Amino acid sequence: MSDDRKTTVPVWTLATGDVRVPGLTTEGESMTAERLAELRGVLAVLADEPIVTLEVHPLSDKIDRGRGIPLDAASPLAQHLSQFITQSTRGSLTAARATASGENLYRMVVPAKVAAELGQGIVRPMVSKAAAGGIYGELVNSTGRIASKATFVPVAGAAAAGTVGGAGATAGAAVAGGTALTVAAPLVLMAVAVGVSAHADQKRRQAIEHITELLEQLQAEKLDDEHSELDGCRDAIDKATAILLDQGKIGVSLGLDSAVHAINTALGKADRRLARWQSALDRLPAGKTVELGTLTKSFPGVDDHGGTFRTHLELASLAIALKRRLAVLQAVEQAQSDPGNPFENFTRALKRDQQRLDELESSIAGVLVRLSVVELARPNGLRPVFTAGEVDRLMSAAHRIHRLGDDVTVNSRTTDVAIEIARDKDGSVVVFPALPA
Repeated sequence: MSDDRKTTVPVWTLATGDVRVPGLTTEGESMTAERLAELRGVLAVLADEPIVTLEVHPLSDKIDRGRGIPLDAASPLAQHLSQFITQSTRGSLTAARATASGENLYRMVVPAKVAAELGQGIVRPMVSKAAAGGIYGELVNSTGRIASKATFVPVAGAAAAGTVGGAGATAGAAVAGGTALTVAAPLVLMAVAVGVSAHADQKRRQAIEHITELLEQLQAEKLDDEHSELDGCRDAIDKATAILLDQGKIGVSLGLDSAVHAINTALGKADRRLARWQSALDRLPAGKTVELGTLTKSFPGVDDHGGTFRTHLELASLAIALKRRLAVLQAVEQAQSDPGNPFENFTRALKRDQQRLDELESSIAGVLVRLSVVELARPNGLRPVFTAGEVDRLMSAAHRIHRLGDDVTVNSRTTDVAIEIARDKDGSVVVFPALPA
């Protein structure tokens, strides 16, 4: 989303616990997006607890709400946000004017240091083919686009809910060195949880689309069964997500246990396939060309748009995306079981589960990069001349294989993460997939 008119954007600094930081912000003084980004970085380094910023922008009617996770006004996240708005507008005319319509887009930016604790690969940009270095983003995809026509104004932190257990349970602000920081661990926790879950579900949808297309070409029953079993987990995960984010208890009747088993089984298959791929690449002669037939024995269909190998890749992506959603559920459940220390519990639980997934994703990316630099040899044969069809097939295969590494990100630098929340007049919200900020 971009603002076509000059807009005043209120910015709150939120802490997840009592922190001590120097007086870096000046209430009421306007700043540029660049200065705001610098401030985030300094706060992330100096603060003992995670510190995020929350901006409020006009809500565009062009937003595709189907991409996000909707929560009604009674949900904890919506209540925490509503309470925060009510208390903040009492002491700030700027905030009151910006939120007067009741319909706004709230943009929470989590610093890179915290994002790294949540898992290196949990949020990565989708590379845009339209422009070199560009990324896809549905809403506010960069503060730079808004900065030229917006003025960011820091707002003093009003009190917000201080525990996970229900909106309005406690309130308070941490004051150190002249800087007032809102203690809003529940608001931050729930926003991060829903944003990350929406991001993982977006990855799931992409994988499903690719798998469906590949299986239509391949017509392989066993792979179709794998796909169906994994896709069948979605209903249980969606229900568990809704219940947990409404602070209910997850019961056995949801079928989450069977979903966990199916996902873990799929991840086990991905691990075994990965080991075979790595072993096959290790056996290739170093620095020499490889015949296409030799390559397709270990990577069937690697030279085509469809094929078993590419379907295996997408099945692994689907299993990883589903597991990431499960990890968020487990982390939120653990954090809510100890309201006194919600965000630290959340990050610890999520980090443990994400590390294995990050390693698996990184290893698969490594296989694709190694494959993309393999040089194909001309076919062996007695004939000195090959047909035009044989030459075309070899050139086409080489092109497709070299393209395998195009969209691969290996050991990407963790960036700040933006979580965007559309709020309606009735207090209900839609949380969109987390984006690199």
